[in-house]
Amino acid sequence: MARDDGRRTVVQVRQWWRRPFFAGALGVAVLAAGVAAYWFQPWKLWQNETVREAAPTASARTLATGTLISHEHTTSGTVRVLRLPDGSRTLRLEGLDTSNGPDVKVLLSDAPVKPGRAGWHVFDDGAHVSLGSLKGNKGDQNYALPRDLDLDRYTSVSIWCDRFDVSFGASALMKA
Repeated sequence: MARDDGRRTVVQVRQWWRRPFFAGALGVAVLAAGVAAYWFQPWKLWQNETVREAAPTASARTLATGTLISHEHTTSGTVRVLRLPDGSRTLRLEGLDTSNGPDVKVLLSDAPVKPGRAGWHVFDDGAHVSLGSLKGNKGDQNYALPRDLDLDRYTSVSIWCDRFDVSFGASALMKA
């Protein structure tokens, strides 16, 4: 008596599962999908984190300003470098709006800000200083600057994805 097509298919699948190559290939595929998910973290594209830090102090003096332009991701907002009454300095992002992503940092760099693809990968080529991880992809935030940082040397700011070595957006710093 011949088996029907549905039952024959089940038997064929069971035979495939018993082959070591198929089970190994399936295991490798599941592992690769897990590594890719960890590396790319695609769920962050749909997660926004808004930070609303107050400006450090009303008596801070503005040393430099800039406006963010888009690179790899649509990015907008303004940048200010502030000198506080105690002599310390802070980089302030105001009205930031960019994408979320894995391992996104705020970089000061000596690279010129270039629009378009020409500006996407340059901010870690020369002298650069990481001010730490981006606190949120939206809002207002403050980053302390190292006391010995020479602002004449670092003339741009980048919202930098360290995982993929690409700028989400950047701004030149213009002396106030």
